[in-house]
Amino acid sequence: MSALTKTDFEFPGQQGVYHGKVRDVYNLGDKLVMVATDRISAFDVVLPKGIPFKGQVLNQIAAKFLDATADICPNWKLATPDPMVTVGVMCEGFAVEMIVRGYLCGSAWRAYKSGVREICGVKLPEGMKENQKFPEPIVTPTTKAEIGEHDQDISKEEILARGLATPEEYEILEKYTLALFKRGTEIAAKRGLILVDTKYEFGKHEGKIYLMDEIHTPDSSRYFYSEGYTDRFEKGEPQKQLSKEFVREWLMDNGFQGKEGQTVPEMTPEVVKSISERYVELYEHITGEKFVAEADVDVMARIEKNVTDYLIK
Repeated sequence: MSALTKTDFEFPGQQGVYHGKVRDVYNLGDKLVMVATDRISAFDVVLPKGIPFKGQVLNQIAAKFLDATADICPNWKLATPDPMVTVGVMCEGFAVEMIVRGYLCGSAWRAYKSGVREICGVKLPEGMKENQKFPEPIVTPTTKAEIGEHDQDISKEEILARGLATPEEYEILEKYTLALFKRGTEIAAKRGLILVDTKYEFGKHEGKIYLMDEIHTPDSSRYFYSEGYTDRFEKGEPQKQLSKEFVREWLMDNGFQGKEGQTVPEMTPEVVKSISERYVELYEHITGEKFVAEADVDVMARIEKNVTDYLIK
């Protein structure tokens, strides 16, 4: 199957479109049509070839977790009229992403290893090791960067001082973040997984705070396999991960980290196929369900029909 890397729809009531790194968002005024394309990014760079089924995988994982957490907080999802599309309510987004970490790894570990003992205003215990579980999950927000810029860590105090949220709003954001992470952790445990860290985005709709965008996908979250975690941790060995990290590792092994002057390594058909197969594997592990690939049809025509039928019904 070919990958969908570019969209150019004209949906009923369409007022504009935003082409992101991975998703194309069509503005219908009171609604958004979010198309999860097969584009793939790493190190803030969109790679030259798309990955078949990636958009479907991410969209369907997010839809399942939005449904599974709807009792915790309202979310933007109205419908998924196509495997690669979610239609949702228009929200005014907060200019921060709520990162929650259950374990010390990734950028937090790199900072800790260099001597940092406070991240985003959160003090960290002494004597921790890489991939060690925190006594309690910690919230380490980041700013939502403009295109071409990197997100920056930000503390609760800075968020309030800059007026990015009121004290009342921030209290709700943090409460929702921790409750969503708890639910995600419980669901992951049933699949033999550990939800290590993730990010949530929120916005306001008619005065209420809504969860937006994707949730608990391998692009927005890091998972460890539960089996063998303790043994690997005690031996100081790397954890077996279920996330997009394998793509970054392939790029780094081939001399690319998104730095100036570096060239993306050749994405051969074999490389593309292997990445596609890994995304399907991620889907099946995270959801516990068999992935059902859509028939190899004209995907653009299918999406246009499915979304249009939903909008005019």
